[in-house]
Amino acid sequence: MSTSGPTEPYFAEGFPQADGRRIGVLLSHGFTGSPASMVPWGRHLADEGYAVSVPLLPGHGTTWQDMVPTRWEDWTEAIEKAYDDLAARCDAVVVGGLSMGGALALQLAQAHPEIRGLVMVNPAINSTNKQLLALPVLKHLLKAVPGIANDIKRDGVAEHGYDKTPLKPLASMKSAWSQLRADLPKVTCPVLLFRSVEDHVVDPTSGKLILAGLSSRDVTERLLHDSYHVATLDNDAPQIYAESTAFVERVTASS
Repeated sequence: MSTSGPTEPYFAEGFPQADGRRIGVLLSHGFTGSPASMVPWGRHLADEGYAVSVPLLPGHGTTWQDMVPTRWEDWTEAIEKAYDDLAARCDAVVVGGLSMGGALALQLAQAHPEIRGLVMVNPAINSTNKQLLALPVLKHLLKAVPGIANDIKRDGVAEHGYDKTPLKPLASMKSAWSQLRADLPKVTCPVLLFRSVEDHVVDPTSGKLILAGLSSRDVTERLLHDSYHVATLDNDAPQIYAESTAFVERVTASS
């Protein structure tokens, strides 16, 4: 099992389940965030014997300036590679993520019907924030604006994200949303979606669009009443860990 700093990627080998199969879980952090937001969740799953991968997305985990040249395609390429590596080691894989990480996991489920389950925490595929309409122009005038990290209700917790939001990467992510929404019917695997009732980063339209657009027949939404956006580190984190572990066990069970 890897041991590293809070912004470093995390990997746990896991061990075979009672039936001899190895089960993997891939978890992705969000935009301007870091693996720190996912590693406690990943360790919980690893303690249950699952192989767990929490990659560090390109441009993240260092300084916001390093993120300026990165785009949606860089992050999807990285998450695809992480998925391929984990799938090569495991008999079944569940994918999940927070915020943009939830959107990346969603795209994986759209592209890979063999994925056994999808877990999303406050995923982002839409916004009603009218300020984003200015992005096509603003991204050429400003490199960054104040950051969105650490929207956490619980005191003394940090996701080790950036204090600035680079605008060209933000515009790239927003441009990817329309295709993600169009491809929602491609998702047929079981889905577990956690949504914070009070979220200062992602508004409720993303969750509603996802639930309305999926082809999956096995879909569960859980509302989180005591957490803000980074719910994986917030007061409802134990609920996320416990319910996602039970979900992984259920959807990967031998037929």
